[in-house]
Amino acid sequence: MKKLMGTAMMVSAIALSSAATNAGEIAVIVKTTSSNFWQNVNKGATAAIEGQSEHTMTFNGPAAESAIADQVNLVENAINRGVSAIVLAPSDPEALAPAVKRAYEAAIPVAIIDSGLAEGAKGTYQAFLSTDNCAAGELVAESMIDSVGTEGKVAVMSYVAGVGSEIGRVGCFVKHLEANSKIEIVGPYYSQSQMATALNQTTDVLAANSDLDGIFGANEPTAVGMGRALVQAGKAGKVTAIGFDGNGDLQDFVRDGTLKATAVQGSFQMGELGVKAVIDVLAGKEVNSFIDTGVVLVTKDNIDTPEAQNVLY
Repeated sequence: MKKLMGTAMMVSAIALSSAATNAGEIAVIVKTTSSNFWQNVNKGATAAIEGQSEHTMTFNGPAAESAIADQVNLVENAINRGVSAIVLAPSDPEALAPAVKRAYEAAIPVAIIDSGLAEGAKGTYQAFLSTDNCAAGELVAESMIDSVGTEGKVAVMSYVAGVGSEIGRVGCFVKHLEANSKIEIVGPYYSQSQMATALNQTTDVLAANSDLDGIFGANEPTAVGMGRALVQAGKAGKVTAIGFDGNGDLQDFVRDGTLKATAVQGSFQMGELGVKAVIDVLAGKEVNSFIDTGVVLVTKDNIDTPEAQNVLY
């Protein structure tokens, strides 16, 4: 991810003759429609589509992030009905790559958001829009060290193993702790992005590790489940807890001290800039190969500032 940001080279819009001449549907397909994070992506996409009159937009996703086959089917269906462009948040870097390749072969431009595709898929999509998840993981790790010190025990509550965003976010969090402290790492545990699963896993981790100093919940449903488990166990404010994403539950946890902080991505920007990117490709304009949508570490001290309010949802 950092390498992509470093190069940030401009790439020409590829010759998409049939797509470029036809205004029509832009299909926005996310990991799940049952999360406020992805609904905020929808708001951004809607804002982008309302700013023009040539294209329409549809928003879809499976019932759960772990329903990878369902997401593949949604992409295949979009290709089959001849959409003009696709904005996709892939749930699995390998499983979605063949569908994106098929879109490329059908001259349908694709913008990938949030999580990357497998290395071999490069060249089959026109733009990648994401948080620099490695940098975000390192930011959270540094905040954790600032709070608990360079020794102790920290649990990692992750979501879906192998997803591009998880590899960068959790992987770099763990690596930064290992390189800069003597902290013992417990986990990671994978909630499959299910709040109830994260709650149960966190409850078990807290019971098995009475000396736990810190805990990281790496996406919205995982962090919400983690926060609720801390409250139920009477550990809220006693264990340094840092979440990821910024829905109302997580904002409340920051305000009441259950979470020291939550790292919030520009989810609205992913939807807005993703749709704008494919509209530009369809118009024959150049687009950046990588667009960083940013992250803000939201704490009780800055939660009411414009910087935080612009990314919270």
